[in-house]
Amino acid sequence: MAIQMTLNKGRVPVRIWTREVEYAALQQLENLSRLPILEDPIAVMPDVHLGTGATVGTVIPTRSAIIPAAVGVDIGCGMNALRLDLEARHLPDNLAGLRAAIEAAVPVGFGQHRRSLLRERVHGQTPLNLAARLDVIVGRHPELLKMQRRFNETWRCQLGTLGSGNHFIELCLDEAQGLWIMLHSGSRGIGNIIGRHFIAAARKDMGRHLHALPDKDLAYLSEGSSLFDDYLEAVSWAQDYALENRRLMLELVLQALVPYLPPFQVQGEAISCHHNYVSREVHAGQSLYITRKGAIRAGAGELGIVPGSMGDRSYIVRGLGHPAAYCSSAHGAGRRMSRSEAKRRYTRRDLVSQTRGIECRKDGGVLDEIPGAYKDIDRVMENQADLVEVVHTLRQVLCVKG
Repeated sequence: MAIQMTLNKGRVPVRIWTREVEYAALQQLENLSRLPILEDPIAVMPDVHLGTGATVGTVIPTRSAIIPAAVGVDIGCGMNALRLDLEARHLPDNLAGLRAAIEAAVPVGFGQHRRSLLRERVHGQTPLNLAARLDVIVGRHPELLKMQRRFNETWRCQLGTLGSGNHFIELCLDEAQGLWIMLHSGSRGIGNIIGRHFIAAARKDMGRHLHALPDKDLAYLSEGSSLFDDYLEAVSWAQDYALENRRLMLELVLQALVPYLPPFQVQGEAISCHHNYVSREVHAGQSLYITRKGAIRAGAGELGIVPGSMGDRSYIVRGLGHPAAYCSSAHGAGRRMSRSEAKRRYTRRDLVSQTRGIECRKDGGVLDEIPGAYKDIDRVMENQADLVEVVHTLRQVLCVKG
């Protein structure tokens, strides 16, 4: 399908790739479209739903400003996937031990690695020169140190950890019964700290102009200011941190699989894509800051990952480079109800039923992640048939949740 709905109530049009949009989300989109910093249409993916300030599943083009709340607090959150040269027949009949091994290797929820492991893996200079770069950022914004106890130790110990909420690690099978590892996580506590700090800074920086905005969470930083430059540096750091976090998790998961599977090799490079981030890109001859809040880049030929819920299929996709979507795609199924509504509406028995045949947690602690709380991933994919093409269809057999 193509664009199914266009809003023309603001400064710029809003192009939407679905008709399934809740009223509150439509209001958010209208508010966003009224911002004076926008000159180009907004693109809205078929997994769109209510977010903070801006809707999740939205691609926002700006020329000389960035909205920190639109990037969000899980900066660089995204996906990795890789295929092994194994098939379903190589898996043990009972996957409980394998799940326990992954959970032991990769801390979940609020868990983090021990300091001893920290010294072994990321002692001194971390990959991508993260430590030295962060020192520069904190030197300009020492308030960051006050936002987390044991700041420097925590961000290091959280490298290679999953987190909670909708983050996950899965083992999946494709249409040929080939085995895949897929995971979803971001920049952990440090990304949250950076995001919250600059969201507050943007509000303060706008001063008396803040009241003119339709939502204070749409406060923006303008190009040319030192605060804008500092945010770009910090958000780039957090995006690199998220990449390294997922890379380390993949390494730990591969190690955890060794005792349970025949000898294996990875087939090709890991697919990696952010879906909460900002980047400088050229579209229609214009240099723009593209904020993808719950959307992935889907340039022509680029591989990406569009996951379903913990009980539904996921997709490896190839981008079609649609110019009206700024070469973007949905980042997943998208929620159709809030976490509190999911807990109110569903029971643990429903969770067991909806995740039948999948080795995963089936307790009340993950009830808000029940498949029924999410949109139909196949409908999402149908709605964005002009944005991506399907390369592989995956179904999970094991899911680790935070």
